[in-house]
Amino acid sequence: MTPAAHGAAHGAAHTRPDTHDMLVVHRVFRRESRLLAELVPAVSEGDAGRARVLAGHFRDYALGLHHHHSAEDDLLWPKLLARVDMEADLVLRMEAQHETISATLDQVAGLLPEWERTAAAPVRDQIALALTGHRAALVEHLGEEEIHILPLAEEHLTADEWAELGGRFATETPKDKLLYFLGALLEEATPEERAELLGGLPLLARLVWRTVGRRKYARRARQVRGQSG
Repeated sequence: MTPAAHGAAHGAAHTRPDTHDMLVVHRVFRRESRLLAELVPAVSEGDAGRARVLAGHFRDYALGLHHHHSAEDDLLWPKLLARVDMEADLVLRMEAQHETISATLDQVAGLLPEWERTAAAPVRDQIALALTGHRAALVEHLGEEEIHILPLAEEHLTADEWAELGGRFATETPKDKLLYFLGALLEEATPEERAELLGGLPLLARLVWRTVGRRKYARRARQVRGQSG
């Protein structure tokens, strides 16, 4: 590497991150937690087919949220705790909120097998109540993270360190789920955000999305939301 190239790489590693991408991710989790809390109570007693659809969707949602939060647990909180002083209690609160949210996901997951099998109304209602509690905890956490943590990340992390979070999600998420999660992000993105998201993908990934992924995502969204067509 030439001295000039080395200097450019060094400068890139020390530029501050643009955390706006996290806002788009948070919009997805807000939307899907709201939809689940609305759709589950509307399932008719005995409709096991519909219960299975929503149970499968919840598991994908929970998988995405788990990978998102585990990346923060491993790559964000430790760095911030090592670099901030007065705000350390805030970072610790974020960690505690992750534990609370994880517990609400586990509560729902534990009820799903019986509901898928029986579609019994009492189990459905327990799940609906648990989803309401989950969404309340999640929305509180996302709001605090956006107000308090993202500015800290922009101040104390490098762009390369911030990019590790997204890289971790892409690496750990099962390959057959990546197109779905991409679709979920693109649905919430503005035209400018969509252009940036797609522009950051390899050419092959953009091609697969346009030829296969877009239709598959639209079909999945209609199925989950109970829409015809």
